[in-house]
Amino acid sequence: MSQMTRDEAKTILEKVMSYKKCDGLEANLDGSRTGNVRYARNSVTTAGVVEDINLVVQANYGKKVGTTTINELDDASLEKAVRAAESIAKLAPENPEFMGILGPQKYSASTTYFDSTAAIDGAFRAQAAAESLEPCRAKKLVAAGYLEDQAGFSSMMNSAGLFAYQRTTGAEFSVTVRTEDGTGSGYAVRDYHDARKLDTGAASQIAMEKALGSREAKAIEPGKYTVILEPAAVSGLLGRMIGNMDARSADEGRSFLSKQGGGSRRGEKLLDERITIYSDPAHAEVPYRPWAGDGQPRPQTTWIEKGVVKNLYCSRFWASQHEQWDWIPFPGSVVMTGGDQSLDQLIAGTKRGILVTRLWYIRSVDPQTLLYTGLTRDGTFFIENGKISFPVKNFRFNESPVIMLNNLEAMGQPQRIGGDFLPPLKVRDFTFTSLSDAV
Repeated sequence: MSQMTRDEAKTILEKVMSYKKCDGLEANLDGSRTGNVRYARNSVTTAGVVEDINLVVQANYGKKVGTTTINELDDASLEKAVRAAESIAKLAPENPEFMGILGPQKYSASTTYFDSTAAIDGAFRAQAAAESLEPCRAKKLVAAGYLEDQAGFSSMMNSAGLFAYQRTTGAEFSVTVRTEDGTGSGYAVRDYHDARKLDTGAASQIAMEKALGSREAKAIEPGKYTVILEPAAVSGLLGRMIGNMDARSADEGRSFLSKQGGGSRRGEKLLDERITIYSDPAHAEVPYRPWAGDGQPRPQTTWIEKGVVKNLYCSRFWASQHEQWDWIPFPGSVVMTGGDQSLDQLIAGTKRGILVTRLWYIRSVDPQTLLYTGLTRDGTFFIENGKISFPVKNFRFNESPVIMLNNLEAMGQPQRIGGDFLPPLKVRDFTFTSLSDAV
C-alpha cells in the first residue's frame, strides 16, 4: 500500500491523532514505489522495484521531543508508535530550539505528479535501456547507465489542525560512455517529473559524441581560462553557493555572507547584475512540494536579484530570536534566469577557451570565501575561433562560485539539471591549477 489517496492518508493520520496524550503530536506519512534498471559494460546488471511506506510520529511535552518510525499501519501499531514517541519525549532533555507545532496552513498548488511516470513498468525500463545501449554497441563504445523512476505521496498532520498532502513522480537517467581503449569518456544526465520528456537515446547520443571526441586528449598548461560550463558543471558550484545562503551562518560569522564586524551582507550587490536566482514550488519545469518539513508553506522566493542578495533561508527558531529575519525555508529547487543562446552559439562566440562537461569530487577549501577545488570530467575540450578544436586533459580547479558569477561573459538557455533550472555559462578567468590523468 505504498500509494494512498488524500482521503486514505488523512484517515490514517486522524487515527494517529486520536491516540494523543502529549502536549503536541505530529505525524508524517510517506509512501513510494521506486523502479530502476542499471547497466554496465553494455549489459544490464540489475533491475527491480521497491515499494515502501513510513510513518514518523513526533510527540512533545513542552520542549521535550520524542520521535519514532514504523511501517505497519494497523490500529495497534499506530497506537504503539504514539505511546513510544511520548515515552521518548518524557525522557528527552528540553530542546531550546523546538518551536512547537503549527496550526492550519494554506499551500500553493504545485504539479509534481504525472500519470506517465507513475505508469512506468519493466517494459518501459527495458526499452529505455535498449535505446541507450544499442547505438553504443553499434559504435563499439562501452556504456554504463542508471534509470530510476519514482511515484509516491507525502502527507502530514498534527494535533493543532494542520494537514498537508502531495503526490510526486520523477524519472532520473544518467549515462557514462567510454571508448573501448578507455581514453575517451562522455556523460549525460536527465531528470523530469513527466517521463514523456525523457529520451534516453538522445541523451546517450550526446555522451557518445563526447566519448569519441575526447580521445587522445592533449595536455595544456594550467592557468586562468575563459570557460563554457555546461549546466551539469554549473550545478556543481551553484548548488553549493545556494546551500550556504543561511541567515544563522551569516550572523555567526561562518559564511561568505557574513559582514565584517557582525551581521549579514543581505542587500549588497555581490554578483554580476545579470544574475537572478529564485525558487518557486509551482514552476512549470522544476516544481516541488509546497511545504517544508515542519509544515510551513514554501513561498516563491527571490534569493538574488540582478546580483543583489535579497533573501537568506532562515529557521523558525532563528527568525524568532532576530527581528531582522523572517522565516524562509531552504528551497526545494532553484531557477537561474539565463539568456537566449544555445550552447553551440556560446561556443561560436568564443575565440579561445575551454568547454567543461561537468565537475566532480568537489571539496571545500575555504567556507568564508566559498573557495572549492575539484576536477573536470567526461569531456573537456579546447575552443579556438568559435569551434571545438581538440580534447584536452582534465584539470583540477580552484574556484569560488562568487568569483565565477562576477566574471560572467554570457549565459545560455536554461535547462533542467538535478532538479534545478540552470543555464550554461561563459566565464572568464576560471582557475585551473594542475592536470589530471583521469578521463
